Amino acid sequence: MNHLITSPTIRVVDSQDEQLGILTIEEALRQAADQGLDLVEVAPNADPPVCRIMDYGQYKYQLSKKIHDAKKNQKIVLLKEIKLRPKTEEHDFQFKLKHAITFIEDGNKVKVTVMFRGRELSHKDMGEVLLQRFLAGAEPYAMVEIPPKMEGKTLTLVLAPKKK
Repeated sequence: MNHLITSPTIRVVDSQDEQLGILTIEEALRQAADQGLDLVEVAPNADPPVCRIMDYGQYKYQLSKKIHDAKKNQKIVLLKEIKLRPKTEEHDFQFKLKHAITFIEDGNKVKVTVMFRGRELSHKDMGEVLLQRFLAGAEPYAMVEIPPKMEGKTLTLVLAPKKK
């Protein structure tokens, strides 16, 4: 019989959460074997260490089920990106705005990027106007999570779905 409990005496709790007191490892293992269960160390840093008599396989199974249920209930939020240019035409702008609204309705965040090239950098105000128009169009569905900010040659804005 191999066991990983190193302390000569341990505090034992049985399968019905009753304290059995401080026992030697051999005595605790014998009691666990009599019940057809395992001896599991639950608090190794206590003095003396605390061990519980339980069905270890069932315990591991219930733990994995708990983790699985927690993962099933969580919502993964993606960050979708919409790229614009300062001279984006009206039809393209409306098309991209509709896509952003569908992303937001699906519960995702949207990063709106206005990319500048060459001389367009001297007209950053055009990009800011474009982002304000975009924000006005998405206003009923989204709120600003990160306000417009210039990073190198791009102007970015992050929108998040409104809380219901």
